Amino acid sequence: MEILLVILGVLALLVGLAGAVLPLPGPPLSFLGLLLLHWSGRATFSSTTLIVLGIVTFIIAVLDYLVPIWGVRKFGGTTYGTYGTTIGLILGLILPIPGGMFVGAFVGAMGGEMYGGMASGKAMRAAFGSFLGFMAGMFMKVVLCLVMIGYAIAAFMK
Repeated sequence: MEILLVILGVLALLVGLAGAVLPLPGPPLSFLGLLLLHWSGRATFSSTTLIVLGIVTFIIAVLDYLVPIWGVRKFGGTTYGTYGTTIGLILGLILPIPGGMFVGAFVGAMGGEMYGGMASGKAMRAAFGSFLGFMAGMFMKVVLCLVMIGYAIAAFMK
C-alpha cells in the first residue's frame, strides 16, 4: 500500500504541474500528491506546511477564476471575452499550432468580444486584458505546483 501511495502521489504532483498550464485543476492535484506522499510515510510534512499549502492552494484556485475576469473587466471586456478565452484555450490545445493555448486564448477573447458586438479596437484591448489575466493565473499555478514538488523532493532527500 505504501508504494502505491508513493506512485499515486508522484503522479498527482506531475499531473498537477501539467494541469497548471492545461485545463486541469493543477494545484489541487499537486496538493493531493503531497497528501498521498505524506500518508505513505515515505515523505513527511509538518502540519503547518500542509495547512499553509492547503490554504494557498485554495486561494490560488479561487484566484485562477477571478484574475482572468478581472483582466477582462480592467481592459473593458465583457463576459463574452471570458467565454471566448476559455473556448480559444481549449481549441488552442487541440489545434497543432505553436503556442496554441496562448494564441487560442487571445483570439478566443477577441472573437468573443466581437461576437458580443464590440468594435475590433476595443475587442483587441479586452482580449489583451483577458490574455494577461490568463497568463497571471497560469504563472501563479505553475509556481505553486513547483513549490509543492520542491517540498516533495526535499522530504524524500531527508
